Amino acid sequence: QVQLVESGGGLVQAGGSLRLSCAASGRTFSSYVMGWFRQTPGKEREFVAAIYWSGGTTFYADSVKGRFTISRDNAKNTVNLQMNSLKPEDTAVYYCAANAQGRYLWDRYRYDYWGQGTQVTVSS
Repeated sequence: QVQLVESGGGLVQAGGSLRLSCAASGRTFSSYVMGWFRQTPGKEREFVAAIYWSGGTTFYADSVKGRFTISRDNAKNTVNLQMNSLKPEDTAVYYCAANAQGRYLWDRYRYDYWGQGTQVTVSS
């Protein structure tokens, strides 16, 4: 069992930066691939980024590549999402999630645990 709690969301102007954090409970954190997703009203939850167990391999959605960076600290049971050059279209609720299989990382249905989400609003 893994419990996830996101933090760091807020309001920022376009071009600014935010850093999201996800704190995980449970001693098996390092055995999960961790991902970030986001969702806006009326739309499906979409993949943003994922990071493998050791942190050496990462994946990004094309829409955030070059602007967002995902990282993890297995000793602290945390995964972070550094978001730079934010755009109004990045406005969404951002969710942290844990994937035990380590496959199909872009597919939200493959994730086993989810946080409650944190709101990110980017003003133009």
